[in-house]
Amino acid sequence: MDDTDDIVEIAQLIQKWGLYRDQGRWDDLKATFTPDGTIFVTWFLGWFADFVEASKKMHVPKSPRVKHLIGLPVVDVQGHRAVAETNVQILGRFSAAGTDVDYTSYARFVDRLVRTKAGWRIHARVAIYEKDRLDPVVPSDAFANFMTQTDFSKVPEPYRYLGYRLLSAGRPLQSGIICDGTPEADTLIQKAHRWMSQMTCAD
Repeated sequence: MDDTDDIVEIAQLIQKWGLYRDQGRWDDLKATFTPDGTIFVTWFLGWFADFVEASKKMHVPKSPRVKHLIGLPVVDVQGHRAVAETNVQILGRFSAAGTDVDYTSYARFVDRLVRTKAGWRIHARVAIYEKDRLDPVVPSDAFANFMTQTDFSKVPEPYRYLGYRLLSAGRPLQSGIICDGTPEADTLIQKAHRWMSQMTCAD
C-alpha cells in the first residue's frame, strides 16, 4: 500500500506544531495532538493540554524568542498508527554576564501518531537530546569569563546549556530526560514501533 499521502500529512502536521508553538497560536497548537496526548521534554512531562497552558505563560509576543527549526521526519505507517522521528533545533536567547547569548539545542522528536476522523494527530511525543552549544551574540571578555567560571557540570552534556538556561530561569528539569545513544533512547524507539503494530495501546 502506498503511504505517501499519509507521510506528507504527518510531515505537515509536525511542521505545524513548530510554527504554532513559536507563534503562540494556541488553539491551532492544541489541534496537532489528540485530546489525551502527552509530551515529554526537558521542562515538562504530562498532558499536552497542560503543556499548551504552561507554554502560554512563558510566551514572548515578539522576537527574539524561542524558535523550533523542524526537520523532515522519517515516518513509518501501519494502518491507523504511525511513528515519526524528526530532527529539531531549539534556538533561544538570554542574558548572561551582562551580554546576550544564544543557545542551540539539537534533539529528535519521537512521535506516536494516530489517524482520527479529523486526520493524523500526535498521540505522544518524547524528545531525545543530542548536544547543544552556547554562543555570544557579540563576543566579549565577559562572555569568555562566564564560560570559564560557570560550573555547568550539574546538567548532562546532551542538554547542558539548555538545561542551565531553564534552571537559571527558575524552571526545574524533569527527571529521566532521554539522551541520544543511551539504552533508554533505544527502548523508547522500540516500544513506539511495538505500539504501532498493536491493535491496542499497552504502553
